Amino acid sequence: MTKNKPLLLDHVDNRMVTANDGDDMLDRQALVKLDPDHPGFRDPEYRERRNHIAQIAMTYKAGAPIPPAPYTAQEHWVWQTIWQALGPAHRAHACAEYLDCLRRLAFDTKSIPQLDEVSQKVEAISGFRLEPVAGLVEPRVFLESLANGVFLCTQYIRHHSTPLYTPEPDVAHEIIGHAVTLASKRFADINRLFGEAVRRTKQANDLDRLARVYWFTIEFGVLREDGRVKAYGTGLLSSAGELEEMHKAELRPLDIEAASRHDYDPTHYQSILFCADSFEQMESGLRDFLLRW
Repeated sequence: MTKNKPLLLDHVDNRMVTANDGDDMLDRQALVKLDPDHPGFRDPEYRERRNHIAQIAMTYKAGAPIPPAPYTAQEHWVWQTIWQALGPAHRAHACAEYLDCLRRLAFDTKSIPQLDEVSQKVEAISGFRLEPVAGLVEPRVFLESLANGVFLCTQYIRHHSTPLYTPEPDVAHEIIGHAVTLASKRFADINRLFGEAVRRTKQANDLDRLARVYWFTIEFGVLREDGRVKAYGTGLLSSAGELEEMHKAELRPLDIEAASRHDYDPTHYQSILFCADSFEQMESGLRDFLLRW
């Protein structure tokens, strides 16, 4: 990492940064090369293992069992370290719907679960399944897949030198954040509606608006529960640091139209969050907005 660049505690998902609508960018197997500032850039063993894991996705056929990723003892230690931070953070800051799903999935906090195992559990509950991708994919590809009940999921885990930081979505974010929420039929239905809305979207600026709504709700949404602010967004729920910092953010009433036009910075803790009065208000508001889209 660049010496003067502070590390955030855990992941801030930058999947929705752009909404490039060019046909040449719609490859679900497209890779994002490691930036020289990436914690694993100068680790040849890590890069080789990531390339090997990427090949699993490159050769994967939809609907087939997902081959296991070859995680090392050191990478399982990263998973353990993440959970040590997240356990108390979830108890303090996660919404009830998320905690119910977490109990239902009953993850092993000592070793990284394989995607195929997680996918089978989630599909049995909500019909959603996970499919591996080699790296970041364009927003349209990612969001349209949701319409089919498919979540495109990375398999690699962050570098061991920064177990509480990753500059990109990794398997910890995908499983602890997205897969858990997709074990809720209510969250799964909202995700499908996002995918269907994207399918109906033709203009790049409209796709960008939908991506922003996704960011401020599915990724970084908060709501009030028993008089307290709780997280339902996956970018918050997969990051102990984000869960702590969300209480310092400026809370604005959930206004989905306003969220669709609001800028955000994926490289810092979120300074502005849109807060629903309840899970039901968030759910009905998003459903109405997406059905009208």
